[in-house]
Amino acid sequence: MKKLLFIFNPHSGKGQIKNKLLQIVDIFVKAGYRVEIHPTQAPQEARKMTAERSGFDLVVCCGGDGTLDEVVSGMMRRPAEERVAVGYIPAGSTNDFATSLKLPKHMVKAAQVAVEGEPFPCDVGSMNGKYFVYIAAFGLFTEVSYGTPQQWKNLLGHAAYLLEGAKSLGSIKSYPMHVECNGDSFDGEFIYGMVTNSTSVGGFKGMTGKDVQLDDGLFEVTLIQRPRNPIELAEILKCLTSGVDDTGLIYSAKTDHIRILAPEPVAWTMDGEYGGDHVEAVIRNEKQAVGIMVELSKI
Repeated sequence: MKKLLFIFNPHSGKGQIKNKLLQIVDIFVKAGYRVEIHPTQAPQEARKMTAERSGFDLVVCCGGDGTLDEVVSGMMRRPAEERVAVGYIPAGSTNDFATSLKLPKHMVKAAQVAVEGEPFPCDVGSMNGKYFVYIAAFGLFTEVSYGTPQQWKNLLGHAAYLLEGAKSLGSIKSYPMHVECNGDSFDGEFIYGMVTNSTSVGGFKGMTGKDVQLDDGLFEVTLIQRPRNPIELAEILKCLTSGVDDTGLIYSAKTDHIRILAPEPVAWTMDGEYGGDHVEAVIRNEKQAVGIMVELSKI
């Protein structure tokens, strides 16, 4: 019998996994799997378990994008020949990457895709030796994801991100940086930057650019220069939410590698969680590194 490791975060979203657990496990068993279940008890536990446990044919996780990040990061720490496909049942407040993969929002349907779908060879990012699934970012709004209280996320969803973000507008900080990308190098003063492999960020579609492919070995890079007045700031926000880049204040590119240097340590977020303070950020695309179970006809 095939073996399945099921890792879930019991606190993601509104804790709705508690009402669906029996149905989900029943789907796994009916698909021919012997199931080992593990609810996470602490941060990074999913990463450690995925990296160290072997002998499973499939690893399925349930939680927010942070839970998926931990499982994929753990899988990336295995030798390439020992990696297995990952199923994802989204249960967080935003679930950006699930949106990109066109996974069902209904947990039971997502569980069916996890065992009945096909593995999609997805790109994975690395920054200074740490892995991320869909975004590494710094600056304005990045503290919103890991700084917003969990109970606010549960109750308000996307509104929690906007509320916390609005509080930050009065004290926008900028970062002088040197950027090396696609053979070019330039200096700038940026209020926000993101390196992404996703069609959605913070629940908003279109922010990462057009023609986003999750398996092409390329990231979408967005760097926002410091606005000189409120009108320029409004122009930037309009471009981000509409997905139409018609301002000279935003640098956009596609690349498989980027290096960003700063004179002082800059706080980064990776998949919505705190990613450390870095003077140098070397970000690389690991093309088609992990298979994610999806309905291929929808990708």
